[in-house]
Amino acid sequence: MDLTAFLALVLLCVTVQGSQKNITAWYGKTIKLPCNGGNLALDNLIFVKWKYENDDKSPEDLLIKQANDNEVTILASEDYASRISMGDDYSLHVSQASLSDQKIFSCMVVYISNLKEYRLKVLVNKKPSSVEIIDKSEALKKDIATTVGTCIVIDSNPAATITWTKNKSPLKADEKGVSITPSVKLNPATGLSTSYSTLQYAATKEDAGAVFTCVSTYELVHNETQLEPLPVHYPSETVRLDIVPKGPINEGANVTLRCAGDGNPPPNSFLFHKKGEKILVENSDTLTLPLVSKEDTGLYKCSLPENEKLEASQNITVHYVNLDLSPSGRVVKMVGGNFSVQIDLETSVDPQISWTKNGKLVSQPEFESLLYADAGLYTCKVSIPGVTSSEKNIELVVEGTPVITNLSENKEVLTCEAEGVPEPQFKWSINVIIITTSYTKGKAIQKVNVTETGLLVTCSVSNKYGGDVRSINVTTANSGIDEQQNGSPDHATYRHGGVNSVCSSCCSFGNRLLVVQKEA
Repeated sequence: MDLTAFLALVLLCVTVQGSQKNITAWYGKTIKLPCNGGNLALDNLIFVKWKYENDDKSPEDLLIKQANDNEVTILASEDYASRISMGDDYSLHVSQASLSDQKIFSCMVVYISNLKEYRLKVLVNKKPSSVEIIDKSEALKKDIATTVGTCIVIDSNPAATITWTKNKSPLKADEKGVSITPSVKLNPATGLSTSYSTLQYAATKEDAGAVFTCVSTYELVHNETQLEPLPVHYPSETVRLDIVPKGPINEGANVTLRCAGDGNPPPNSFLFHKKGEKILVENSDTLTLPLVSKEDTGLYKCSLPENEKLEASQNITVHYVNLDLSPSGRVVKMVGGNFSVQIDLETSVDPQISWTKNGKLVSQPEFESLLYADAGLYTCKVSIPGVTSSEKNIELVVEGTPVITNLSENKEVLTCEAEGVPEPQFKWSINVIIITTSYTKGKAIQKVNVTETGLLVTCSVSNKYGGDVRSINVTTANSGIDEQQNGSPDHATYRHGGVNSVCSSCCSFGNRLLVVQKEA
């Protein structure tokens, strides 16, 4: 008996196994149809053939595979021939799934003694390719139905459903002021569905800033597309006048008057009333008062040109502080001299006055005998708390002849300390090795190394105002010192042009001073 006769005989004995099963596939992907759920008995198997059912219920063969042959024979027409294949487990694979693949497929399994058939119904789903809102309105109108927009959910299967929300609350078509028109269109080429929904809404003033959202639902998955908040148009009922800056106004500031109506769109032309004078401003809502002074204090108003009775008003008070110091700027004084500051002040209200020196709080500067430590940057601050303030600075410089304050020795290191402004220059009576030199706030310090002993060593300091001299007896290394103090025979001060207060052991040569060791 040949194969054809055998098949004819077997077809008379075909047994459809179990109930029809549904397989869901995704559009554009590969459909995988298992034969008997992938649990196919292979004993006594002759071949497996896949076919599908046409719309008129007639069968159409797809492919066949003999049990003893690895080759698969394609039986399908051109539409399926390039898209089908068979897996090792005899499953059917259909690539590039489309809605035309929504059919009943059958896996026919032929054994030596019988034939079994397993039926599978294929459903092809497709998620929407996009969700968008078109025909968007630029504004809503109070108490007038206006199209908010049309929501479109493109190319899905089955068709998506569309609902609308306002501020996340669902809108219903039978609500007052709400109209929703749904529709669905099929693409004749692909069979995919595009869903439409148009929302019309009659707004109230309270709807200003409301957020409308199109919610598309596909296979229980929600996708939201949100509109920008839409304005609601209505006429002005009140007018408001704002002053910028909002806080206290200082003399010299630029002040802006801003007028606004509560209508929408807002009015863009206003009348400003400035001390009885009317100023029309078109295509703007502001009037600027530049560099205001105390004379600008007064009552200001604004109104609508078409209705001057609809007005608003504000009082403006201009605060001011006028401060001068005498002297001011950079002031140079000699050490030991006197110094004081006079304040010339004019303010709109009683102010607070404070002084700082180099950032630290001090009293008003007044000195009968200046010290170097009195030098610094003095700042006078006059303030009206919470309103305005003014500052003026005085840089006080204290200068004078340098004076040596200390001359000492420690392990062959001599330290000479002096006070003076400008910075004193150091000189020594012998050759020394300078270790460090520093100058801070009028105090100069120089440290030197002395290698010789048994000498009377002199430190001298000088600036443009004069100088000072002090000596120290370096006897033996590290054996102690014998410093000559102020007033002793070996201490001298001098000014350029001569020598003052020198002792018998000091000899003057012009502007040079020679100090010799006093005999024991």
